[in-house]
Amino acid sequence: MAPAYAHVLANSEQFIAMSGLSLAALLLFGWLALFVCALFSIVLSPHTGGMKLAWLVFAFVAPFLGCLLWFVVGRGDAYRRRAF
Repeated sequence: MAPAYAHVLANSEQFIAMSGLSLAALLLFGWLALFVCALFSIVLSPHTGGMKLAWLVFAFVAPFLGCLLWFVVGRGDAYRRRAF
């Protein structure tokens, strides 16, 4: 005979599973948004064609790290060079 609280345990396990899936979907959507924004930002940057190509290759080869480095290092460098 199952304990009286078995339905509570089943519901909490389902809640935990759904929370994990929701978090994974949110992280995936966030990464995808970062990747697409980085690609548009690279293409529209004032860098020369060769530098844009290098950043695009880096973004595709190492998607998460490449995108983060673009926003931390590359984007600021592009606009700093344009000012001179």
